[in-house]
Parts: sequence; structure tokens; C-alpha cells
Amino acid sequence: MNSFVIADPGLCIGCHTCEVACVAAHSANNMFLQQEENPDFYPRLRVTETDQVTAPVQCRHCEDAPCANVCPNGSITNNSSSISINQDTCIGCKTCMLVCPYGAIAMVPASRDGQRQIQAGLRSNASGVWARKERLVASKCDLCDESGNGPECVRICPTHALQLVVPGNVTESIAAKRTASAQTLQQFGGLIRF
Repeated sequence: MNSFVIADPGLCIGCHTCEVACVAAHSANNMFLQQEENPDFYPRLRVTETDQVTAPVQCRHCEDAPCANVCPNGSITNNSSSISINQDTCIGCKTCMLVCPYGAIAMVPASRDGQRQIQAGLRSNASGVWARKERLVASKCDLCDESGNGPECVRICPTHALQLVVPGNVTESIAAKRTASAQTLQQFGGLIRF
């Protein structure tokens, strides 16, 4: 089973701190000092707010990941216990974004060493002016794999609304729920007979 981050909407206050932590964790330079030079803000999770619920939505690192199944060139793979996107080989076709059942994938401008990448040979006509087209790539939660410290959103959430679910913990949790269910049945005299 893959690891993933899950949100408790009962604890989320919609402060967007997780989004800021995500951008900071994936920023090559200090985004706060470079705000005027680099105004981009592309978190890999999004706080969704409705009248009834507020909670961050992000990749669940599905076992049979639809995004990986439809990627035409294999840029999305199962990397040990998570689903990863290789942005260097991503062609920006948007198919993964369309099939994600959680809406957890976004298209963002590709950059390398702080510089935005341009599509080879493509131009766009924006406002009547032909210009080289920016290269867009798929982006989603990567569980902050490169940091080695786990997901920054989980660490920074002020209400502890986010939790990292890892395979071993899920097995223990399910076993505990089964034990609690069995004890509840025992308290009520066993199974109800019809």
C-alpha cells in the first residue's frame, strides 16, 4: 500500500498554512524573500472551502493510480510507496489531470534552476503578440520525498487536521477497529438473530 496524507475536515480551519508550507518546501530559493522576482504560488495541495466543509485536497497516491495508467510516456510511476511525476519527461498532455478522481493534479509552468522553461518550437498569440510558449507540466503532492522529513503540510498544520497514513499504521488501525467491533458485538450479546 502507498502512503498518503488525509485531512480531517472537522479540524481544518481553512487557514491555508499547509499551502504556504508546501510551496516553501518545494521552493529552490526563499520564496518569501524573492516574492517580487518570483510571484508564482503553486502548492501541491489545495484547500477547498464550501458552506459545509473546509479541507485540503491532495493526491491519495492510489494503488491502481488512474493518472499513471493513462500517462502516454510513463512519466507517472509508483516510486516505492508513493506515486511520482517525472516533470522532466512530462509532455503536458493534461490526461492525468482529467482522470484524477480527487482533482489533485494541476498543470504548472516548468522551471529549472529558477528559470521557466519554454516549449521547443511552440509560440502563442497572446493579445496579438506572438511569443514563445511556456512549458507546462503536471504537479501533485510528492509527500515531500526529497526533504526526508515527511510532508511539510502535516508538520506545520496548526490544528493537526492533516495526518500521514503509512501502510503499517493502516493495518494496525484496521485491526483495532475490528477488535472494537467484536467487543461491541459481545456487549450486545452477540449477533442479532432474525
